Amino acid sequence: MERNKVILITGASSGIGFDAAQTLARQGHKVYAAARRVEMMEPLKAFGVQVLRMDVTDEASMLQGVEAVIQAEGRIDVLVNNAGYGFFGAIETVPLEEARRQVEVNVFGLARLTQLVLPYMRKQGRGRIINTSSIAGKMVFYMGGWYNVTKYSVEAFSDALRMELKPFGIDVVMIEPGAIKTEWGVIAAKHLKESSAGTVYEEIGTRWADNMDWFYTTNMLSQPSVITKAISRAVNSRRPRARYCKGKFSLVGRIAHALMPARWWDAMMRMGGKIKAK
Repeated sequence: MERNKVILITGASSGIGFDAAQTLARQGHKVYAAARRVEMMEPLKAFGVQVLRMDVTDEASMLQGVEAVIQAEGRIDVLVNNAGYGFFGAIETVPLEEARRQVEVNVFGLARLTQLVLPYMRKQGRGRIINTSSIAGKMVFYMGGWYNVTKYSVEAFSDALRMELKPFGIDVVMIEPGAIKTEWGVIAAKHLKESSAGTVYEEIGTRWADNMDWFYTTNMLSQPSVITKAISRAVNSRRPRARYCKGKFSLVGRIAHALMPARWWDAMMRMGGKIKAK
């Protein structure tokens, strides 16, 4: 693949997506940053980033976005599926409507946008799909069941896609962040409190959410730039790895989950709702 690539990245209004769009543009790539909150991406224009309004739950929005890039550039070399969010809460108390929305954003939005760009990549005879997964796609967190469902799905989807697209010269890469200092954790904690309120899970859910709030405001987490470096490697490498597992607690968490008996892991996760971290 040529050095300067045409890149479409979703979820670029904050956090990892915003940082990655800025960095990739600085490297000389033609970056199209997409998100619902266009006003949040205005600073990216200073780096030559083209901003698109896109909602990954809206078919017309995605079609328009892809068409805009093709009309302007004639190709899409890299798709970075980064849009997503976390709604924590007990399986019993999270409304199924909200569970479906989380799956719609984190899984089906990613899948549909991938379907829309693949015909162009196959015609080019090359391309790269980079999916932001999570360590939550490798291990289940207490009160995070529905979010885990989406990330486990992204893992399976990406593995299947990688095998299918190999004959067409299209690479599929997963980025598996650990604990990253973004607004994601604070939002997930807020949702956990909302879904637990007035239920049998309220006390432990509130305690767990308070600990998440505290944790995501400490200096124990990795900065988004750590994941941006992994995305950059996935974009620029001639032969990218299938997975880039980066960020605090990502590797140690995976090792612990693989080695611990299930009962030990479950007990360790539940402990987070009993200990007051601050």
